[in-house]
Amino acid sequence: MINTPRANRLHISLFGRRNAGKSSIVNAVTNQELSLVSNTPGTTTDPVLKSMELLPLGPVVIIDTAGLDDEGALGKLRIDKTYEIMDKTNIALLVFTSSSDYLMEEEWYKELKKRNITTIGVINKIDSLNIDDTDLKKKFEIPFVKISAKNKINIGELKEAIIENAPSDFERDTIVGDILKAKDMVVVVAPQDIQAPKGRLILPQVQVIRDILDHDAMALTVKDSELPSILHSLNKQPDLVITDSQIFKKVNEILPKDIPLTSFSILMARYKGDLDMFTSGAKAVNILKPGDRILIAEACTHHALKNDIAREKIPMWLKEKVGGEILIDVTSGGDFPKDLTPYSLIVHCGSCMFTRKQLLSRLSRCKEQNVPITNFGVLIAELNGILTKVTTMF
Repeated sequence: MINTPRANRLHISLFGRRNAGKSSIVNAVTNQELSLVSNTPGTTTDPVLKSMELLPLGPVVIIDTAGLDDEGALGKLRIDKTYEIMDKTNIALLVFTSSSDYLMEEEWYKELKKRNITTIGVINKIDSLNIDDTDLKKKFEIPFVKISAKNKINIGELKEAIIENAPSDFERDTIVGDILKAKDMVVVVAPQDIQAPKGRLILPQVQVIRDILDHDAMALTVKDSELPSILHSLNKQPDLVITDSQIFKKVNEILPKDIPLTSFSILMARYKGDLDMFTSGAKAVNILKPGDRILIAEACTHHALKNDIAREKIPMWLKEKVGGEILIDVTSGGDFPKDLTPYSLIVHCGSCMFTRKQLLSRLSRCKEQNVPITNFGVLIAELNGILTKVTTMF
């Protein structure tokens, strides 16, 4: 569990006013002096993330955020960062201390409720403040826990509340195992070109291979140049072939038509997001016209190399499809426009570095603004006329 990728961990975020003791709560729950604690309001600026194990939940990420009542131009930027954290949050700890009113907390609770984020109220500093929770429980229909982070009072009860209220569907149980049987033979095509990291496989390839093995199936991993040889040497046809989407056309031409084929990116579309929504969104490519604006969104930041999929290949394929010039914007990491209406189509990466909650938040925004969205693999399959083939097994 120690090496579980952050994107596959339950994300627990703390929200509250400055000096509510959020940083002290993070330190108490993690049992580490991770966040800087001070009586000076606004000590926490950028969000602080800590990966840990919280049994029996398993791997989690605890996120400390800036105060909801931060002030000034810089304070607004900090609050904007805190809003972004909501997109990846599975459980919110809304922290309360003494206050003349709870109007600010009510506004943030509305945002959390709107996003269907499980919320727990944490009444902090019970060792020095006498807070009557009667009114709080009337205003906020959430469970409450009274603690003192400073003196480690009731921290165990807070952990129990997190475990009890953790959403069971924060990620799917399997990437591909639900369509496999024990002893099934899966050929995994992993091209090792200039974009492949030296000395290792990329994360989706590793996760897919592990999922195949976890479900008692057999994974045979080859480069695309060796695919004909492995097919010729097997005494039976593979039950499934999984490839990098960028070589869909090549692999599809090599394979006999009756062998099921899909890709890492399509598996990630299903595992992290909503495959039906991505499939529907891919159809929008057929009505694009010259001059349309397209957003290509990547979940991670990396140094773009020659023939980069987001900056060179997909724009080239889209222009060929449209038969003219189109406008391309590329974003990476947490950058994602609030206003998506200028775009005729959004093409997202596989999101291996995102939590499922984070990607679903983006899908929800697209749906609200009626903008079609697809992902790299689904789009490439549609452009090659094989989308039905590579998704039919799901």
